[in-house]
Amino acid sequence: MKKIMKKRSILFISLFTIFLLAGRHGFAQEESKYGTDSVKCITNNSLYYEFFKQWKQSNYKSTAWKDAIKPWRWVFIHCPQSTINIYLHGEKLVEELINQESNKEKKEKYIDTLMMVYDKRIQYFGKEGYVLGKKGVDLYKLRPNDYEEVYEILKKSIALEGTESNGPVLIYYFRAAEKMVKAEKSEKTILVDIYDQTSEIVEFNIKKYNAENDTENLTNWENIKGNIELSFEPYATCEDLISIYTIKFNETPKDVDLLKKITKILEKKDCTDSELFFKATKNLHEAEPSARTAELMGIMNIKKEDYNAAAKYLNESINLFEDDMDKADAYFLLANVYFQLKQYSNARNASYEALKITPNEGKLYILIGDLYASSAKDCGDNDLTSKAAYWVAVDKYIRAKSVDPSVEELANTKINTFSQYFPLKETIFFYDLNEGDSYIVECWINEKTTVRTSD
Repeated sequence: MKKIMKKRSILFISLFTIFLLAGRHGFAQEESKYGTDSVKCITNNSLYYEFFKQWKQSNYKSTAWKDAIKPWRWVFIHCPQSTINIYLHGEKLVEELINQESNKEKKEKYIDTLMMVYDKRIQYFGKEGYVLGKKGVDLYKLRPNDYEEVYEILKKSIALEGTESNGPVLIYYFRAAEKMVKAEKSEKTILVDIYDQTSEIVEFNIKKYNAENDTENLTNWENIKGNIELSFEPYATCEDLISIYTIKFNETPKDVDLLKKITKILEKKDCTDSELFFKATKNLHEAEPSARTAELMGIMNIKKEDYNAAAKYLNESINLFEDDMDKADAYFLLANVYFQLKQYSNARNASYEALKITPNEGKLYILIGDLYASSAKDCGDNDLTSKAAYWVAVDKYIRAKSVDPSVEELANTKINTFSQYFPLKETIFFYDLNEGDSYIVECWINEKTTVRTSD
């Protein structure tokens, strides 16, 4: 009895709403939106919505959705542009029909209906990119064998949405393409291209939500990243990537977009020792010189032990970089290059330039200490002056661990090693010095220190 009364009250509310709308607007004026039978359209909209609301309030566990289906279907067919709720609620209702249906043939028809719901939503309410994303993801889940159609749908969705694409869209886009590769309907290159494309979108969103301190969305996008990385892993070997891109590079070695893609993916996957990476970076730097390509050329020439060329490119990168942290990294690399060239003064200058930006970077003080220790024998001609540089070297190691605890173990090892090379007590007495005295180490170093002995 209560159930009958509840349904009657719903009908009363619905009819009241209809007459209220009729009085305010007039049915004739609403014909384009509410179809040819405005009264019936509004009535069925109200009916299906009341049942849908009951279903939602039950956490989608009651059977009220069954009562919503018939009036919803009428609205969907006869006045499809009356409200976007037809599609928002319709997705849920049709999904329930699919889940509840055991007959395979009927289930397939319901899947077709769901796809139609997405198409009609685009037709009447737009947001094509976003809706295509939902359509493609659902199609993959419901008909995984339709992966080629899914691929085309999601490809278009991502092209329209760009960085606004939803995470699941990226995941299923890759999965659909992966099935195409496994079925030999596409080359592996498609997966590399998709990985590159989707990674940019993922990184954009990670940076965005990190900057906004939005931990929930940040975690979500980090999970999306992990999922894509895991899917790509089987195709991410250096051998595969180099094989794939060597063919493309040989065809168009001056294609800037291709060169950017090659250098980016090979660097990301740590395949930078390859000749392909060197050639692509060189061509890219010649076509569009930038701070990053100059730095990469410097790094590659370090690997080839062509330190003069490396110094040239790293100095170029420093002049081009705008970000201070990038400059600091380049200065550190340059300091190491000058070390290899035995240009100790230049190496120290580069280290101090980096320290202006990152004053608590212990590895820079370690490097300066190593410079001093390496030139000790060349900076003296007796038992005192040829060992004095070890004092300033140890000073730098002590400084390194005081500003940067992460290098403490390394610094202590070097302190213990080079302290053994300090002059003997009898040597400093011979030169009229005492432990604790101030002393200036000359040569190129020209730095003040404290006299110490090794015994």
